[in-house]
Amino acid sequence: MTGDTVRIDGNALLLPGGVQVRFIRTLRLPETGTHALPPGLGEFPVRRVEDHADRVPAQWRARGGVMLPVYLREAMWLSFAGSTEPAALQVGVGKVCAVSGRPWSSRPAHDPQNYVVLPRQPWLDGINSGKGTVRQFVAVPLGLGATVEGQVTGEEVWGGVQLQSFPLNDRELAAWREEQRRARRARRMPAPFSGHGGPCLPMAAPPAAGAAPAAAGAPRARSAPAMGLGVGGALRQEVYADDRPVGAWSGTPAGRVFVHLVTPPQWRRITGEAPPPSPVDRAAYTRAGLPWFDYYDDAAADLAPAEELGAVEPVGDWLGDDHEPWQQPAPHQVRPLGDPPGKPVGDGDW
Repeated sequence: MTGDTVRIDGNALLLPGGVQVRFIRTLRLPETGTHALPPGLGEFPVRRVEDHADRVPAQWRARGGVMLPVYLREAMWLSFAGSTEPAALQVGVGKVCAVSGRPWSSRPAHDPQNYVVLPRQPWLDGINSGKGTVRQFVAVPLGLGATVEGQVTGEEVWGGVQLQSFPLNDRELAAWREEQRRARRARRMPAPFSGHGGPCLPMAAPPAAGAAPAAAGAPRARSAPAMGLGVGGALRQEVYADDRPVGAWSGTPAGRVFVHLVTPPQWRRITGEAPPPSPVDRAAYTRAGLPWFDYYDDAAADLAPAEELGAVEPVGDWLGDDHEPWQQPAPHQVRPLGDPPGKPVGDGDW
């Protein structure tokens, strides 16, 4: 499968079949308790690996894809707002499925389900921990064993994030499109859901150069920057079960892309761009009375907990306690929600 149908529009990844994925900066949550959905604090910038082929490791050139800058222990969520036609989207963290906990697969599966269903699933904030919760995506270095990949497989080989989309098969897609045409004739279609974006706040100043990881000191990137995703606190979010048979989806992916995670100093050296400022202080956000979010779809069923993901420990168990102060949002701050331009992104061997 070639990646010439995956494109970047601004900071959005566009996969075939109307799939849009954005990586959203957010507040990192405490690793105890269960929390409302945190706000979006702006998009991570996304750049093509091949546009910087002379400054990225050979391993990256072989895998192709895109890259984005992320700070140590920074949290993120994936937004699918803007996705149009139905799609089965696989999300891998170090090639471990974030939904099922199983190894990366080239086909959608139901037992257990190894994908999210778009556009029903508006976002994904972390790995599927079941019972109406996910565990927040948090960036950590490889080599400590703290990533989901390291804890599930015993090895840290891939890092990053992997995405792969499957459209409906030809018959199912034709039937869905006809249903949509009839619906549009009967009523005005609602606007696409925009996600739990919240306001974009001014960020704190970037950390001093001396605070950067020691491994980021080389003048050019000669070895693969080693960042992956571990987990943080639990959020109230369902990962919805597919109500279609697995045979409704194409057996061949329409698009796939490898997303490399770069430390801010490496981002500056590779792209020549300033990385985003460090994340906003979460206590200050809550004290300001700004919104958190809750989303519920009473027509959808939550997936069961993924057995392989249930034993994944939070990054604090590996990197030490989180000393950033926490202030619980007041009930009135939690808002209920919801009942191709650009150059192609190259794909490689992964």
